[in-house]
Amino acid sequence: MSQNRDAPAYQEYAATILAQLPFRTMTLQDRGLLYTMRLECWVNVRLPQNHNDLAKVLGVPVAEIDSSLVAVMPFFEVIDGFIISPELENYRAHLADRKNKQSHGGKLGSAITNNKRKRPAKIAADGVSSTLSSTPRLPHQDRGESLVQQSTGKPSQNQSPGRSVIKDSFVAEYEAAEKCTAEEYAKASGSG
Repeated sequence: MSQNRDAPAYQEYAATILAQLPFRTMTLQDRGLLYTMRLECWVNVRLPQNHNDLAKVLGVPVAEIDSSLVAVMPFFEVIDGFIISPELENYRAHLADRKNKQSHGGKLGSAITNNKRKRPAKIAADGVSSTLSSTPRLPHQDRGESLVQQSTGKPSQNQSPGRSVIKDSFVAEYEAAEKCTAEEYAKASGSG
């Protein structure tokens, strides 16, 4: 389910802000205005450049805007009569890019998964049965005979010697699907 909502928060490192000389030289009132404006820019993207309008939006007296705005402006830019925070806009673009990459990766993964689901029908069309063997299995009898056919091929590393391998259409179908899936995955991910 896709949620087309804006990011609720931005990440900020205290050391990044504290290391900046303009921040260090601000008064407490200037710092309060800076953070109030940053929060407004995160939510509303931009603020009016006009001091009277800015004071109304922020809910502070115009005199406070007039006295602190000069100290705060190194953290902002004015574009087309509006104050924006380039740092926050870059972070917003980073989040949008990450969301697009995740969406693209999810769609690629979905396509691979859906192709895996379609594969058994194609294998059945190629002549391999897509149904399990209907041969009934009989219980093992105590005569020392095995009802399982012995494999004439080389035993796998995980198979202990003398142990039998079951020849079944399900196993053949599974191995064929596994091979096709690995080739498709390599092709889709660009490594093959």
